[in-house]
Amino acid sequence: MRQGLLTWLLGLLLAAHLSLIDAGRAKAADFDYYVLSLSWSPSWCSERDPGGRTSQCNGKRRYGFIAHGLWPQNERSWPENCESPEPGRVPDALARSLNDIIPSAGLAGHEWRKHGTCSGLSQRAYFNTLRAAYAKIVLPQVIFNGAIDRNISTDQIESLMIRANPGLKRDALAVTCDDGQISELRICMTKSLGFTSCPAVDRRACRQRNISIPAIQ
Repeated sequence: MRQGLLTWLLGLLLAAHLSLIDAGRAKAADFDYYVLSLSWSPSWCSERDPGGRTSQCNGKRRYGFIAHGLWPQNERSWPENCESPEPGRVPDALARSLNDIIPSAGLAGHEWRKHGTCSGLSQRAYFNTLRAAYAKIVLPQVIFNGAIDRNISTDQIESLMIRANPGLKRDALAVTCDDGQISELRICMTKSLGFTSCPAVDRRACRQRNISIPAIQ
């Protein structure tokens, strides 16, 4: 009798555990759109690693825009650090396969844990989606070739981005800045990677009229 009761209780606990996992999965995929965040590496390196200690900044690879992340987003909030059946650590082989757009395994792991877990995708599917989003964006080389330092208005940057990417509109794009330098381009995309408006992201854009684009070192 006791053994039967114990078996029943264990079964009940297992069912509850599985239902929590299922609920976490459903919650993880509950978002409206993605924000593709592209970080201008020369700005980051000049502020965070001027000595070139990291692989991103040591000059062995001339990074321009790197993929900071692909962030699930809602209009007034965003999910973070969601429950996922996937491991928190990104395997070395997967991290290395992303080195052309994500320069460190540490960044890949951070982005997966904080944002990727909320996509409802597996690790590999999430990073494949991030790569597809990155590949979709045409970056106007007239300003982003990295050959020289440039000073330009944020309005010009947006105009050139819109011209280079059919379907992209100003309310789907934000240029961010830090200490007078370009920091990131943030582009709002549907789950199928079409462009979509995102007033909440646009409201956090750079408010400086002119900013600099440091050259790639």
